[in-house]
Amino acid sequence: VVASAHRTPDKVLAYIRRAHEEGVQVLIGCAGVAAHLAGVVAGHTRLPVIGLPLGNGPLSGLDSLLSTVQMPPGVPVATVAIDGAKNAAMLAARILALKYPEIDKALERAAEQERARYDRSADEALAKLSGK
Repeated sequence: VVASAHRTPDKVLAYIRRAHEEGVQVLIGCAGVAAHLAGVVAGHTRLPVIGLPLGNGPLSGLDSLLSTVQMPPGVPVATVAIDGAKNAAMLAARILALKYPEIDKALERAAEQERARYDRSADEALAKLSGK
């Protein structure tokens, strides 16, 4: 669902109300500038909420990051880096992997592939440095 805490608040609240009933298990709220979406969502659900601050606006996302990470006690939002969509998705997958073994296995394969990619990249960098 694409909705705005400021421009379409009724749409946000309607989605939050039905998300739990529809089996949604993790929510990701992406927002820039004022970045209130994840906080609004977290204030209206018991589901885990991941905040994804976007790097737009005059402060290049710093305002989004601070708005997303500074939540009051009892309204948790797990916040990833500015423009950290991949980490938001990976965190959501890790939460779901607690219940779904197939997601856990996919995460394990992805981690192995990432390690192999890193090793190749490191080997290539060392070869360039040593003139090989």
